[in-house]
Amino acid sequence: MQTLTRPKLPTGPSLPPPRRRRGFSPLMLIGIVVTVIIAIGAGVFLVSQSRSGSHAAAANVNMNCTLIAPPQPLTAAGLATPWQLTATDPGNGPCNMVNPNQTTFIQGAIIDPATGKISIYNPLVVDKGTDPAIKPTAPTLPANAVVALWGGSNATNITIQGDGNTLQNANCVNGSRNTVFGQFWYCNAPAFFAAANTAIQQGKLVVPALGVGNDHLPCPTVSDFSVVDMDPHDNVTTTYLIDGNGKTAQMTAQNMAALQNVNPVVNGSDERLLAVALDGALGCTPWTAPDLADAGNMVPSLPLNEIQAAVRQAAPKALIPNLDPMVLVNNNRNLRKLNLYRAGVNEPLVQNPAMSNTTAYCNNMFNIAPARMLLDSPFTMLRPSPDAAAANTLATFLAQRFVTAFGPNGLNCVKLTGKPNPIAVNTDGQGIAIGATINGVPIGNTAPNGGNGGNGGNAAAPNCTVNGTTLANCAGNTTINGQNCTFAFAANTVNVTCGDAANQGNNGQPQNGGVDGGKAKQNGNGNGNAGNATDPNNDGH
Repeated sequence: MQTLTRPKLPTGPSLPPPRRRRGFSPLMLIGIVVTVIIAIGAGVFLVSQSRSGSHAAAANVNMNCTLIAPPQPLTAAGLATPWQLTATDPGNGPCNMVNPNQTTFIQGAIIDPATGKISIYNPLVVDKGTDPAIKPTAPTLPANAVVALWGGSNATNITIQGDGNTLQNANCVNGSRNTVFGQFWYCNAPAFFAAANTAIQQGKLVVPALGVGNDHLPCPTVSDFSVVDMDPHDNVTTTYLIDGNGKTAQMTAQNMAALQNVNPVVNGSDERLLAVALDGALGCTPWTAPDLADAGNMVPSLPLNEIQAAVRQAAPKALIPNLDPMVLVNNNRNLRKLNLYRAGVNEPLVQNPAMSNTTAYCNNMFNIAPARMLLDSPFTMLRPSPDAAAANTLATFLAQRFVTAFGPNGLNCVKLTGKPNPIAVNTDGQGIAIGATINGVPIGNTAPNGGNGGNGGNAAAPNCTVNGTTLANCAGNTTINGQNCTFAFAANTVNVTCGDAANQGNNGQPQNGGVDGGKAKQNGNGNGNAGNATDPNNDGH
């Protein structure tokens, strides 16, 4: 979950909340740096801050929604039939796709057991009783295809429903013991991953290597402790289009050309945070597969992320801990619900709580995440925040996300480990994270401005302009006299590294540009009515 510092929302009407070569002239560099310092003293550089959006969800938005499945959702016809969004309790207000706090998404994947080839097809979601902006076209599926679905939402709790045995026949799992996971659910995922793992063993499916990022470290996966938060491995990378009438369509080039006054909408998710935001910042390449709805356009997805993490992530792996809010039942650990969730994201099941120990998870977060976040900050400071209502850059977004996850409103790692939070966040008057201190080193704006968490001893990070190229917050890469140089601002000092040390790993990636981070998610503990898809075995355990 892309955790925010915003207040927690209730997770059910009667349940309490839980808790991204030429020779170099030294004289030229000295001249440039002196110019930068003089300009800083003159105050000509500005700190770029994003203040758009509201920091909290609208007060009266219904955050408990229901998704109604079509008949036979794992068939070609079922994939092309939209699911319908409605309110779980209409008395608490409607649920609509046009509302960014309620927009709900589905991701589909298909594997051909004969070849090991994986393809993607993302079914559409519409408001109940409405038609899509453009009707989806059914995909052509290979013989004996294994199809699976995963769901994600910007609402807090999603309950899935279907007529008769629809959900049971599709092996849909929404939670356990009459409590939903929260924003996440799946259909037939264990069978899909079993087919993929068999294809890997047979040499039919080759999982790509991770590669090396601009920080000279292996590119992260969704099981990297530098990426995870309190409830990892949730939500999806799906994008939809919404037109001016609030109607939805699949995200395809053809639909984009056909529709007017249309906007893309995305799911704030751990999966998208990795595959779009962080991979983009670090110059990494996500694993992609052809989208059957979009003429084979290559797209990332939850199942590809999870398979790659299972195969390529070095130890320690960040697997779902037993205090993840989405696997709790009445705020208590529940082994069955934990294992049901793990089965949906290709993780090993556990036989006892010690195998999913949250204290060990917290210690790994403490030991790994802050150091890499600081190392990566010259790159992530140049990227937009996935949620402008939470933070002004990708770097500050990751910082506030860690603070929440590590603190008492997350996994309560401070208490579990006895270690202080290694990150402090500075916010503006609207509660937006604009700076942070990571292991004692400031990034972004850490000047006192009425926010919290500032150290008060470091000037606001300026923008640096070098040969006409502006580096926001004086952090990032630019070329000086043919050499690649990395700029970083800390402790009132502009640090410039040029030559081979700065040039390795940059791969010519652009340092600016938009990122479809989407709206970051609300936190819930997954308690609520799980409808008739909670437990396929209906044994109540």
